[in-house]
Amino acid sequence: MKYMMTYDLMESVRNTNQWLGSTARAMGSYPLMAMNPAMGLLKAWGEVTERSFGRMIAKPDWGIPSVAGTDGRDHVVAIETVVQKPFGSLIHFKVVDRPAKSRRILLVAPMSGHYATLLRKTVLSLLPDAEVYVTDWHNARDIPVSAGKFDVEDYTLYLVEFMRHLGADLHVIAICQPAPLTLAATAYLAEDEPDAQPRSLTLIGGPIDPEANHTDVTDFGRTVTMGQLEETMIQRVGFKYAGVGRMVYPGLLQLASFMSMNASTHTKAFTNQVFAVAKGDASDHDKHNTFYDEYLAVMDMPAEFYLSTVERVFKGREIARNAFHVGGRHVNFDKITTVAVKTVEGEEDDISAPGQCRAALDLLVGLPDKKKAWHVEPGAGHYGIFAGRSWRNNIRPLVLNFIDANAGPPTEKSVAAE
Repeated sequence: MKYMMTYDLMESVRNTNQWLGSTARAMGSYPLMAMNPAMGLLKAWGEVTERSFGRMIAKPDWGIPSVAGTDGRDHVVAIETVVQKPFGSLIHFKVVDRPAKSRRILLVAPMSGHYATLLRKTVLSLLPDAEVYVTDWHNARDIPVSAGKFDVEDYTLYLVEFMRHLGADLHVIAICQPAPLTLAATAYLAEDEPDAQPRSLTLIGGPIDPEANHTDVTDFGRTVTMGQLEETMIQRVGFKYAGVGRMVYPGLLQLASFMSMNASTHTKAFTNQVFAVAKGDASDHDKHNTFYDEYLAVMDMPAEFYLSTVERVFKGREIARNAFHVGGRHVNFDKITTVAVKTVEGEEDDISAPGQCRAALDLLVGLPDKKKAWHVEPGAGHYGIFAGRSWRNNIRPLVLNFIDANAGPPTEKSVAAE
């Protein structure tokens, strides 16, 4: 699997399907063909197919609209790059001509096959009330081999640098996959530079201890060997991209795995969309396109990051056992004594089940109980706890209250409000 031709073959299959869709749409649009009802269906199939396979290599736009200000004006949102690094950047959603908000929030986005734009709705919900920063991870296929490796330790150090740059008057929200490493970055700062720690840390649906409550994801991590993973999941980037020769876990391969888990659901959604387009009931930003434009847009992960995540976070449980090291140095969670920490879980989360994230609070033996908080959202799945209705109506207000309750300097007697 670790050959360039394997990667290029997969890209060729994707490109061919996109071309077939484009061709079918063009044929179905030919005026002389319009008299045949079947041509309308062919055109619709081509349109849906071309869009679906085209989205797989395109990074989605953030598409953040203007934000209404207290002055009665709509303020344009500009995206600024605050820190630029090879494998990821720190970006700021600056609301133009609006006085800076006192709340400063860093959203740590997952590096799990999708772009940081997966958090678009989360950003939208926080922008009216806060200055929002996001970790914008780069597609590994576009990063030259000369940039070196990027594993869980490098990821942690990136977060340390981002937090240092933003300063201590900061509140961090880590969503899903980065929760364990964000906790590690905070502990690293607690020992190395206590004054640079954030005021609060909110961990949402992350696998702090994958063994706390098993899911299909954790079962897969336990049963497969590292040799099997490296042999079947890792490929070298092909000649088409700047990262030619880099070892990656391809986004297309991960997408295929995701879709195979719910193949009937995706097949039905695709078929229904074809008929909707044929009948003229579809639109560019309908529910189907809004979801799949983001879901199908995948990015490659550095192989060393993917493999070290499975080996050290899931199999070795280094975070859960307080045995995580960065650069040969033990990252001791006992050192976190002033940062208020809140965990949020979804009752129906089948990716990071309840208990996995809550385990973070048991690790923090040096943190007073009054600075710990947790919330399990009834009936919520994984996506809902950071971007769905559960987030908007219930979790977001709780998180903002938690941030406000811990907005003062660490020396003040801030509390972990529910």
